[in-house]
Amino acid sequence: MITVTAAPFAGLDGPSAYAVWKLRQDVFVVEQACPYPDLDGRDDEPDTRHVLLRDDALPGARGLLGYARVLDDGPSWRIGRVAVARAARGRGLADHLMNTALEVSQGRDVVLNAQSPLTGWYASFGFEVDGVAFLEDGIPHVPMRLSR
Repeated sequence: MITVTAAPFAGLDGPSAYAVWKLRQDVFVVEQACPYPDLDGRDDEPDTRHVLLRDDALPGARGLLGYARVLDDGPSWRIGRVAVARAARGRGLADHLMNTALEVSQGRDVVLNAQSPLTGWYASFGFEVDGVAFLEDGIPHVPMRLSR
């Protein structure tokens, strides 16, 4: 059974936190070859929400299929660290992540930095390009905004 939950840092148990950091490391640091400080001090902020997509039939870290982080950036919410495990891609599961991330980010605009090939996917949720393209860790990105 596939489930999606959103929780503050304090709501993550040890195995869930481990699974989140392992998935982020596997996708962003190893797969995309971007050594960067993933643990940036924002995971444990009081208003941060961690969106976890799980297959409850799989044990431990293998059960975490996807993840997104929602940050309180003052006048807007920021969605980032959107990742789906390689084995789970191509099944539309990321849509569930984004829908839940948008549900927990009510009342204000939402911003994100999309990897350029994904701008069309983010646009399907109402995001629009909101600035000039830039390189982050050698990967082209585009700032996007969902105006509310």
